Amino acid sequence: MSLNDNLDCHPNCHLGYRLNRHLLFSVLLACGIAQAGGIRDHTRPAPSADTQVSEVQAQVLSLALAEVTTHQLQSWVRLAGQIDNTGKILLTSSCLADAALVKTGQRVIAFPPGMKSSISQGRVSRVSTRKACVRIEAVLAAADHEPGRFYVMEIIVPRGRFLAIPKEAIIEEEDRSLVYIHTHAGHYLPRVIHPGLKGERYTRVLHGLKTGEHVVTVGSFFIHAQHQLDERQTNKENHAQHIH
Repeated sequence: MSLNDNLDCHPNCHLGYRLNRHLLFSVLLACGIAQAGGIRDHTRPAPSADTQVSEVQAQVLSLALAEVTTHQLQSWVRLAGQIDNTGKILLTSSCLADAALVKTGQRVIAFPPGMKSSISQGRVSRVSTRKACVRIEAVLAAADHEPGRFYVMEIIVPRGRFLAIPKEAIIEEEDRSLVYIHTHAGHYLPRVIHPGLKGERYTRVLHGLKTGEHVVTVGSFFIHAQHQLDERQTNKENHAQHIH
């Protein structure tokens, strides 16, 4: 298509016949013909979409990777319970939505408030429902707990096996979720993903990743910040080239 053909896009474009070269270019911009620097954009190589991190930076930041693979997702239901008179059974009741996930046989970790080093383990022995609330009993392995004492209960609820990644690999940015894929030594590529069920340690990935890829976990926020800086610098350079 010739420039004369494109001048039909707007009545004012016919003035281009009487304008000098620089004003004609301005008119073409209004018509949407001159975009992103014209011919120079076709000859200039496209900027790399990945971010580079040196080996020294990676060591300082202790960058860590995780393989995209299938994991058992778990939800931890945290409740406050009280030891009964036997010193072995932990009782609690809850009307929270998460309590509905609790079933008999699930593993329980219990400890006094502020004393997580003193952990006791056990199993959920009974679950009864009344209206929207759940009453839970858990039998602890040891029977030497002080009756009436309150404990923090962490009930481990298995949710199933799914393609998942560690939660810390995901960067939530406005209306999208990002991860950084390790492509080759020192290079990391941003990828938008669609997360699903969120467990205690892992999040299910519905779309955007495949088995065997590696995502950044520790250090992902640094790489994201570096990627944003690279994008700003590239945009700044492109803008300067377009002006000239």
